[in-house]
Amino acid sequence: MLARASFVVNFAKNNMVRIKIDLPAQFPFETQMEVRIYDLNYGAHLGNDRMLSLFHETRARFFKALGIENEKDGLGGYGVIMTDAAVVYKAESFYGDHLTIRAAAADVTEKTMDILYQVVNSETKKEIARGKTGLVCFDYSQRKLASIPERFLEKLKEFARP
Repeated sequence: MLARASFVVNFAKNNMVRIKIDLPAQFPFETQMEVRIYDLNYGAHLGNDRMLSLFHETRARFFKALGIENEKDGLGGYGVIMTDAAVVYKAESFYGDHLTIRAAAADVTEKTMDILYQVVNSETKKEIARGKTGLVCFDYSQRKLASIPERFLEKLKEFARP
């Protein structure tokens, strides 16, 4: 069964909007990465802009595990485009930290899907961040949305089983 994304915006006492991303109980894919020196910001910790890059690399590795070599035309001639992204930070991460990044597909429809992520420090097991990216299947040659090929949907569902 595919994970289902839960994305909730909460209002804190100070009227500041907070995003909540509920994660699946199990992730069908995980990969390891190390925080590099150019991943740091002026606070000397993992920069917020770099987290989306880590998600992108994780997604590319996840797709490769599904037999999809690239995001431009690897889906039977179609690709994907990211339509939205959300990140919730839980802790800092520093140069040299080894990270485990987990990924799962969620809310798969005929033309869209979400990928959910969890980033954990591999040594301390502390959660660093969680995230969600929304993707649409796209025909780059026609410059329009396309249906996700059945072959990919089958692989995704097979790979997502617990």
